[in-house]
Amino acid sequence: MYDIIVIGGGPAGMTAALYAQRNGKSSLVIEKNGFGGQITHSPKVENFPGSLSISGTELADKLFSQIMEQGTDIEIETVCAIEQNGNTKIVKTEEGGAYEGKAVIIATGVKHRMLGLEGENELVGEGISFCAVCDGDFYTGKTVCVAGGGNSALQEAILLSDKCKEVIMLQDMDFFTGEERLQDVLFSRDNVSAHTGVKITKLLKDNGELCGVEIDEKGETKTINCDGLFVAIGLIPENEPFKDLAALNDYGYFDSDESCVTKTDGIFVAGDCRSKSVRQVTTAAADGTIAALAACNYINNL
Repeated sequence: MYDIIVIGGGPAGMTAALYAQRNGKSSLVIEKNGFGGQITHSPKVENFPGSLSISGTELADKLFSQIMEQGTDIEIETVCAIEQNGNTKIVKTEEGGAYEGKAVIIATGVKHRMLGLEGENELVGEGISFCAVCDGDFYTGKTVCVAGGGNSALQEAILLSDKCKEVIMLQDMDFFTGEERLQDVLFSRDNVSAHTGVKITKLLKDNGELCGVEIDEKGETKTINCDGLFVAIGLIPENEPFKDLAALNDYGYFDSDESCVTKTDGIFVAGDCRSKSVRQVTTAAADGTIAALAACNYINNL
């Protein structure tokens, strides 16, 4: 029996485990893939307090080492359900595991919707990025493409247009779906151009790095040379297995505020899987802190 079981090994989940252990609670982190979550896709992180520059992978490794030093247990399995037996939560996995805890923190994060092109995964961090705030500085004075046409894509492009020599929008629909206000701001800039009704069909690379994209524009194949491609076609939360215990909003995110509590006593949520306006490594860590302290308080009052 653990005090706190954390589902997800990203910055939110590992911070939650750290605070649990520091508050004298035993913790287990169950992660289905690799520790670190989306931050491992960033070759450099320069907006994390205390580090001038650190790779996402190195930051994840430091967090992992820290929770291991504090005594956190680790399981690499895929959680499929949470059951309740009185005050005990039973976390079940696809691999057949069943782990008991007094409280559970769900920190499953999100995954970026991908283009589905050959070689795409290998180019993440080598020309393909998802966050202008995180990676935009690396493309200062360079040419980048932005895939997408919603608010997120427009906001990313506005940030990039302040730094990049040229920003090229690639939208698969014949029009942009983002707010008119954002469109007015973006397309008033001389270094921004757009292609609508296009499909990105191929990623071009040189020496293992992205050097351009191939598009189908109204049946005509065109090549666009660029130094980077920012993909902003949506995020996918993976919260469906827990919807009976923690309410979801219309977009599939946990409908929980900054308190990180849910409708179920002893179940908390943290990080990008939660409904929020800012998704950064610092806000994920903040959620992990809040959720862990709330879970400790819950346990202390059982």
